[in-house]
Amino acid sequence: MSNRRWKILDNSDAFIALPGGIGTLEEIFQIASWVQLNIHHKPIGLLNVDGFFNKLLSFLGQTREENFIPQSAR
Repeated sequence: MSNRRWKILDNSDAFIALPGGIGTLEEIFQIASWVQLNIHHKPIGLLNVDGFFNKLLSFLGQTREENFIPQSAR
């Protein structure tokens, strides 16, 4: 992981993502994966402006239902 991301992790109390592109999604998923790896347990939020993240949230719900990610990953 880059030094920049370690600094972000160390200096953050929580994470929130605004609508964005591939880079935003990559960072959201990396931060979420850190929870599963017990690197942090800080809150993660999505600012769902005009339903921007609705389809992503639906997809993540499906992965939970099919046990690809734990039920606790909400």
